[in-house]
Amino acid sequence: MTELKGIHIIDDLQDAVANLTIEDGIIKSLEYLDVQPDASQPVVMPAFTDLHVHFRDPGLTYKEDVVSGSHAAVRGGYTAVNMMPNTLPVVDTLDKARDVEARVRATGLIHGNQAVSMTIGELGQDCSHLTAIPAGAIPFVSDDGKGVNRDDIMEQIFLICKEKGFLIMAHEEDARYSPADLRMAENMMTFRDLDLCRKTGGSIHFCHVSTREAIEAIREAKREGLAVSCEICPHHIFYNAEQAKHYRVAPPFRTDNDIEALICALQDGTAEVISTDHAPHTPEDKANGANGISGIETAFALCYTKLVRGGHLSLQQLIRLMSTKPSEMMRLNKGRIQEGMQADLVWADLQNPYQIDPASFASRGKNTPFAGVTVYGRILKTLKAGKTVYSE
Repeated sequence: MTELKGIHIIDDLQDAVANLTIEDGIIKSLEYLDVQPDASQPVVMPAFTDLHVHFRDPGLTYKEDVVSGSHAAVRGGYTAVNMMPNTLPVVDTLDKARDVEARVRATGLIHGNQAVSMTIGELGQDCSHLTAIPAGAIPFVSDDGKGVNRDDIMEQIFLICKEKGFLIMAHEEDARYSPADLRMAENMMTFRDLDLCRKTGGSIHFCHVSTREAIEAIREAKREGLAVSCEICPHHIFYNAEQAKHYRVAPPFRTDNDIEALICALQDGTAEVISTDHAPHTPEDKANGANGISGIETAFALCYTKLVRGGHLSLQQLIRLMSTKPSEMMRLNKGRIQEGMQADLVWADLQNPYQIDPASFASRGKNTPFAGVTVYGRILKTLKAGKTVYSE
């Protein structure tokens, strides 16, 4: 049994000083103390959950693997991740997914869920493999990195996932527009998939939404009652295209007008989740034009600095976006600090600024446009099921 005395706990429902007892990895008891928090002390939050990471395993492990990715996750305060299937080979069967999950579990650091691709080989032509996966066996399917351009195939995916209880995680990029207009590519596929959601009565989660037009369409769809959700990435709200000039991510950095719309979506609940789209690359791959940012170790600091210190969100709102809601979507017993929930906790220093140094990343990918940026919110310690898995 572990006892934590007089810690300042914050989640989406509470901000208090408490004594906390952990037994068998579960929060056994909370005793609230009638004292004011000491602002100079670290805060203790529920550890974060990331719905969208690329750990590059199998086949691309020179960029990242499940071990380095897990170490990067806990260094960033994350104890659960959902891995995208655009590996080599593509994870397009349940057996492949379970193999990756077992290897993540063997690290003993995080919970790892492996999404299965929406189409065989992520080729966008055949989704029949989804019929072989038992209902409820996986939370998510995704062809992330690509949009499914065939309308008939995407409609089939909606219908199969509705029957099986899988949630579509969609990378919205119509390849017909990509060479000339990446804004149009995102918007047009978003509009199409909202129409298919309406037609089929299915559900969809939009990955890394980045344009004002897309987020406004999703907002209207939610008002209509469609089963839609979406995520926003830290890098898309921290830098505009001019600030991140020549740095490639997909979708790309956008305008201040888009950033304003994304922040509004976080404020009003249109966007329920902040995900990193952690995408590590070698320096050579980035020099050759690869899209992606190594983001899981900087996500909380970027968001806390921009959104909380910037006056857009409260810390409790940020915790809901980074921990509570994504944990619910991954069907995990974590995301709040309360009795009976798993003791996944993170300590953070909110008072002292520091500079982002990619050389210190645990990830193999040091690719970030934020090197040298001064931020607040350094992660000091991460617990998974009561066990220390990272300590500065």
